[in-house]
Amino acid sequence: MLRDLVSDALENQRTLTPESVTLQDMESLRLFLQGSSVIDWNRLQFQTVEQVDAFLGLLFVDPNTLEGERRLRFVFNEAANYIEEHLDLRMPKDLRNPGDVRDVFLNASSFQGKRFRRRQVLNCTVLKLMHVIHHMEAAELKFQARVSEAQLLERAATRIREHADEMRAEGFALRAFYGSRKTRTSTITKLLAKRETIAATIFDKLRFRVVLERQEDILPTMAYLHRTLIPFNYLIPDQSHNNLVPFRRVLRETPHYAQLAGDLQKLRRSATEWIAENNPFSGTTYRTVNFIVDFPVRVLDSEHPAPPAARHHLGSTVFVMVEFQLVDRETSEANEAGENAHALYKERQKRQVESRLIKGSLARLRG
Repeated sequence: MLRDLVSDALENQRTLTPESVTLQDMESLRLFLQGSSVIDWNRLQFQTVEQVDAFLGLLFVDPNTLEGERRLRFVFNEAANYIEEHLDLRMPKDLRNPGDVRDVFLNASSFQGKRFRRRQVLNCTVLKLMHVIHHMEAAELKFQARVSEAQLLERAATRIREHADEMRAEGFALRAFYGSRKTRTSTITKLLAKRETIAATIFDKLRFRVVLERQEDILPTMAYLHRTLIPFNYLIPDQSHNNLVPFRRVLRETPHYAQLAGDLQKLRRSATEWIAENNPFSGTTYRTVNFIVDFPVRVLDSEHPAPPAARHHLGSTVFVMVEFQLVDRETSEANEAGENAHALYKERQKRQVESRLIKGSLARLRG
């Protein structure tokens, strides 16, 4: 069931400009557009404790509370233990026992010049391990918690819808912002149409589509969403599809982005300029920015498997996969016309399923 949250543009809309995008935003945008992993990063761009708090808040971790501080300290210690016990690296005392774990985020951002410093590298290494450990323990909590996946998906959808309502109230230039849940029959059809017929390959059980007025609004809006709703570090790697916004060309042609481009970190893993839409059922001219994130959801106290004194071991956050699609109005209209029409998409998918079930092979799709 589609829920259209924002139907038409409002007068006196709030328009996000390229100038609202920071260097940390630009790093995250490259991640979202190119589908790479935060594990390949070599530094962050946090400048203040307030920025760190805002990021942690997206994960329901508040370092200013006893619960949040204990959780953050526990994950930090687990990461530091791994470094010392399995990588045989010795950490300086002040880094091994920081007065405030948030300093690790700031130290990982303290890159100067073109040379890496050992302290900055160690802090960045700790954060990568904290990222993995927090995610691993969230998976364990999800397994043990007394709550269904359906309930978690609905909480994620509610949070996203409420955020869309807030953006609407603030007058953002949104043409539409709506979500949908994949039905049982749609899931069966998609599994049969894929070579990997296991449920784990279905990433888009919950999907949100954002339609903006202009194509140039896409990057600033993505930057705003990652600051206020979507934690950049839990993007699902290699699940981004982008054949709408050519990132490197935008960097060259937009003055503010070009100014930031020189300070972007150099990544050893090569990233493609353009990740084309590879869905065989879509029309050849279908264009979108599409990415999937593990979206954080809070587990209620009544659902938690551990007593309050031990909850910092697993935390209180779990993740559900959510797909986001962003497109401008003109492209959205083109995506619904001709060979891109949704009815034709479903027909191509149906032919694939029929061929596999009846003939025992995948069909050779034609327009």
